[in-house]
Amino acid sequence: MNNYQLYSAQMIELPVIAPENRRRKPDWLRVKLPVGPEYANVRKIVDGHKLHTICESGNCPNMGECWGAGTATFMILGNVCTRSCTFCAVATGRPTEYDTAEPLRVAEAIQLMGVKHAVITSVNRDELKDRGAEVWYQTVVETKRLSPETTIETLIPDVKGNWDALYRMIEGGQEVVSHNMETVERMYRRVRPQAKYERSLEEIKRIREAGKRTKSGIMLGVGETKEEVFKAIDDLVANGLMILTLGQYLQPTKMHLEVAEYIHPDTFAMYKEEGLKRGLKYVESGPLVRSSYHAEKHVHVPFD
Repeated sequence: MNNYQLYSAQMIELPVIAPENRRRKPDWLRVKLPVGPEYANVRKIVDGHKLHTICESGNCPNMGECWGAGTATFMILGNVCTRSCTFCAVATGRPTEYDTAEPLRVAEAIQLMGVKHAVITSVNRDELKDRGAEVWYQTVVETKRLSPETTIETLIPDVKGNWDALYRMIEGGQEVVSHNMETVERMYRRVRPQAKYERSLEEIKRIREAGKRTKSGIMLGVGETKEEVFKAIDDLVANGLMILTLGQYLQPTKMHLEVAEYIHPDTFAMYKEEGLKRGLKYVESGPLVRSSYHAEKHVHVPFD
């Protein structure tokens, strides 16, 4: 154990990054370019079925690794979001796409790829009365029908308190239901201006009460303090969260929220240990970790 890893809940010694280096991308954030036959095969299937992936729309740094392994995170309900979160690369506007045939196309693509664990997410569709819940439900049902051995994680949006829509989204048979907090409470207005911290906690609580494995994700490096991260973890555990991902925020374009700090890998290791101490069942924590990164590893996390 090195000096960076000497920490406890009372005394924490972490690496200090000089202010002039906080916005210069460090070596540990380098990623491989997407190449290889498996990447090309996933590209062909996604394009052939006219599907969207958050890998592309969200500028995910792990796209080369995941697509090269023959996996992808599918994004349903189009690729235009009704929200204007300052961290997200997905296009914002008035969605025009609503395709009731999309669930079958997603299910067929997952079957063709031979995916053992599928991750499905979506844009926010606040303009829809059911928030897109029926398309969510049918996508899971069709995937289970064509690939009954495939386990599924759904990363669902904020339903703005429409709990009937939430329950429809999660009753199709998926094994894991995720809803990302994205940041700490103080940063919500700046990072997720159309969301509410307490409402997202309530959504996670209701998912857990419905008997699902619960998962969430937080980005680091937007200006939060370690005490605020600890509080967010405690709030999530108190509301039934089981699985948490922690990753580095990366600014998608100059129009988006700036990176306040690049978090050192040892700090991510500290948060992982603290999260487990505070009651989480599983924590995936690292600079390049994203919501669906290595998602297959925690699909069988025990409930108790």
